[in-house]
Amino acid sequence: MQNSWSPYVAGAGIGILGCFALILSDHPLGVATGFIKIQGLLDRTFRRRVMETNEYYKIIPPAIDWQLMIVPGIIIGAFIAAMLSHSVDFNWIPIVWGKTFGFNPFLRIIIAIIGGILLEFGARWAGGCTVGHGISGVMQLSLASFVATVCFFIGGIGMAFFLFKFVGV
Repeated sequence: MQNSWSPYVAGAGIGILGCFALILSDHPLGVATGFIKIQGLLDRTFRRRVMETNEYYKIIPPAIDWQLMIVPGIIIGAFIAAMLSHSVDFNWIPIVWGKTFGFNPFLRIIIAIIGGILLEFGARWAGGCTVGHGISGVMQLSLASFVATVCFFIGGIGMAFFLFKFVGV
């Protein structure tokens, strides 16, 4: 019911969730796989031949399982947490974005879509998303995940600095 959660409690909770995911399903916690499974289900529905010949779907078959359900679960969980903390704020444009780039919702949606596509491309290229590497991989002491997590932070901080210092001025 607080306005913000203790990062120590939240971190411990995510760590416990990551352990349960690994122990109970033999798969590390991750979010990007859920989006791939959604795409696979869409391909199965609308482009069955493409789905059946795609080698990637043989490795990660499209199915409604916990790896897919974590995507709506994050959205629903964040909404419940915001409601309980009385910090719900429905804005099409975040204040920081609006002050820097303007309050045009169409531009914000286009940039969000492009960012999401680039994020998913990067996650597949890196062999996992920020959750997969930053939480599950680091939890398993994976050197590749440590390197990927450092690169996520460097890239994110660098892009934010570039966008808000140079593009938005």
